[in-house]
Amino acid sequence: MARPRPAVHPGGLRSPHAGYTGDVATKRPTVSIEDVISAIETARDKVMSDEVKSLVKLGLPKNVANKMVAERYRQRNEGEEGEGEAPGVWPDMS
Repeated sequence: MARPRPAVHPGGLRSPHAGYTGDVATKRPTVSIEDVISAIETARDKVMSDEVKSLVKLGLPKNVANKMVAERYRQRNEGEEGEGEAPGVWPDMS
């Protein structure tokens, strides 16, 4: 039996559905919310670490660089339990 020819658009490009028969069902993998949050936190920590390294290369002391980066990301440094705003509080923009 001959194979069906792929659908071609007038511009010569293949159709995104070319060769799709509809009988193959693909199940998308499920991702838990915890995995997504963990990935976001890991990426944020990497970016913060890179920024601290850059600031230290510019000559700032490491503790000052850590404080600047933590303020930028609205996080508390270790040992600053009672200082600053509560996490998740957005500044009033009005």
